[in-house]
Amino acid sequence: MLVLLLHQLPEDILLLLFSYSDTQTLGRLAQVCKKFHSLISRDTLWRRIAKVSLNTGITRLGRDTLLPWLQLDDQWLYLSQAADIRAYSLRQNSVSFQRRPVSVYTGHQDDVCRFVVSESHVISGGGDGRIIICNTCNSFCTAFSAHNQEVNCIDSRGHVIVSGSRDKTARIWSLCSNRLGECLHKIRTEDRVWSVAINPTLSSVMTGTACCGHASPLRIWDLQSGQLESCLGSDFRRGAGVLDILYETPSVVLTCGYDTYIRQWDMRASIRRSVMEWEEPHDSALYCLQTDGNFMIASGSSRYGVVRLWDKRQTKSLQVFFLSSPSSSSPVYCLRFTTSHLYSVLAHALYMLDFTICDQQHGK
Repeated sequence: MLVLLLHQLPEDILLLLFSYSDTQTLGRLAQVCKKFHSLISRDTLWRRIAKVSLNTGITRLGRDTLLPWLQLDDQWLYLSQAADIRAYSLRQNSVSFQRRPVSVYTGHQDDVCRFVVSESHVISGGGDGRIIICNTCNSFCTAFSAHNQEVNCIDSRGHVIVSGSRDKTARIWSLCSNRLGECLHKIRTEDRVWSVAINPTLSSVMTGTACCGHASPLRIWDLQSGQLESCLGSDFRRGAGVLDILYETPSVVLTCGYDTYIRQWDMRASIRRSVMEWEEPHDSALYCLQTDGNFMIASGSSRYGVVRLWDKRQTKSLQVFFLSSPSSSSPVYCLRFTTSHLYSVLAHALYMLDFTICDQQHGK
């Protein structure tokens, strides 16, 4: 008769068993061996305990409003809520949208961390370490295990997916129908990956890490080989992790993160350095940014739901909006804007700003 010792059980079985343990028991189990220590270090076990322990607005509002993310695609707004992604139809000439979702994409066993809409697919990474790909045309979905820990970030262009994780790797996947979900390259970043972005030319991918293992959290990797091409900057202080990366053009990149700066990088081979900087005046980490591809930048802060509008031609922000009160402070996890509206998602709500109304009030 085959008898398995506890440490010989599959990881998913061990994680299930550990999920029934309290904080003290987990601490003791983590001291048993390296394998247990690695498994118990994963956020998926501690997230449940944190939700019960924290006396915050996030806890009271429940899972359906935890760590949301959003995307805009033509006349659709996609919003993640817990383990689901819901698609809403935007109303023409209105700040509102249809309250009932037209489609719901599901399948994750934990919260959705990030997702993108690309090539008629909704591609999501979750706290369960999986990537799920759903076709928006026929609702066909496929899922596969991508990382040992949660998928913090994801991007997709031209039949390629890039994911980044707390497990200190970034991975390049195929989106081609005959090789769907095949891992093309595994990139060992030696640091937790918070953000990824694919160059529009499909030549390289940029990773933003926690800046705990290297002097520069920004590194560029060849998309075809997965080999390191170069690093950006060298004067980042330890812990200045990059939380969002945005390519405006193949040669212009915007980044933001824990060091409170928005930076614009010139990516031409002869330069490859930061050429412009804007500092968040309240010394708050910047969770996300968005641009119109011209002079306008919008940024979302880690405190009090602060959204700032910036003009690249000026050093100070043009306008600031406080979307949450001090008593229910929440980061702005994601924002997107069009020529007429700005959408910002916090832990407890989705806010919509109508630029046309702001312009009318400014005109008065």
